[in-house]
Amino acid sequence: MAKKENLIVGVDIGSHAVKICQLQKTGQTYRLLAVGSAAIPPGAVEDGVLQEPEEVGKAIAALLKNLKIKSTKVGISISGYSVIVKKINLESMDDETLASYIKAEAEQYIPFDLDDVYLDFQKLPSKKEGSDRNDVMLVAAKKEVINDYIDMLTNLKLTTVLVDVDGFALENIWETVSVKIENIALVDIGASKMNINIISEGVSVLARDIVVGSEQLTDQLASALDVDYANAEKVKLGIVPPPPGDEESIERIFNKTCTQWVLEIKKALDLYLANNPEKPIHSIILSGGGSKVNGLNEYIERETGLRVLAFNPFDKMICDDKKFDPKYLNSIAPEMAIAVGLAIRQADF
Repeated sequence: MAKKENLIVGVDIGSHAVKICQLQKTGQTYRLLAVGSAAIPPGAVEDGVLQEPEEVGKAIAALLKNLKIKSTKVGISISGYSVIVKKINLESMDDETLASYIKAEAEQYIPFDLDDVYLDFQKLPSKKEGSDRNDVMLVAAKKEVINDYIDMLTNLKLTTVLVDVDGFALENIWETVSVKIENIALVDIGASKMNINIISEGVSVLARDIVVGSEQLTDQLASALDVDYANAEKVKLGIVPPPPGDEESIERIFNKTCTQWVLEIKKALDLYLANNPEKPIHSIILSGGGSKVNGLNEYIERETGLRVLAFNPFDKMICDDKKFDPKYLNSIAPEMAIAVGLAIRQADF
């Protein structure tokens, strides 16, 4: 049994809330030690960029204290315009030669000044035996954006040992809790962005961020119903029924916004199928706070013709019912997926 300190604390910093998760490796599975979220002020994080580090830092510090987390090794993930994820196809070469090639030639793939970004790459498993070419996943992220997060966490006396990409953190936790290797689309709908990561034969083949999210739905409902944000959120999630007489206008808002989400999902699926016609997608796996919108699963299922499943990252984990209310865990599970995907990573590196 590994000590709990061997795993990092997963810190998912979104535009609406900070989510934190701590796990312990227990045999072939994980034990949930701590999990929670805290809202941050509107505009504190915009399109993945830290705008108000003090406010976000306060929320993280308070949440860590509330959850009684003592570990200082944390992992974060990023998304938005400051991150570029691109799959490239290159002649096969050893890791050292590949690293030199990427360093010398990355500017033809990355629309940023290379001096301004952190670069990383991952050689993907070759699909054809004996092939003299390899797919490589290339990631570039703006130094300024990442450094702002690291500085904020350093001020909290936390050590950032991992910076991941939202889509890959999601992929890691899906592969950890899923028993099947099938072609799926992971779709994470946050407050201000949607992340789509298509996994084919166990490998990420398409990853993209889209600037649409569930916050726009809440804002539109608040305006149309003349209610505050909190009440609009309850209507959105189906916690309270819509006011009498407003059903039609609410349905129009839902249809317009959710249709936009579905169009983005379809675009990604069509792009994938154009390149992989013989490997159809079996399911769409939904996560993120926006995935809890009332009736969304059924709507996406109807529009795409694919099975849609709500992702519970705590599935198959050991969760003490005396410490964690099962109903509470089920309610927060979709929005905790990225934080849990970070929390399964090792800290001893």
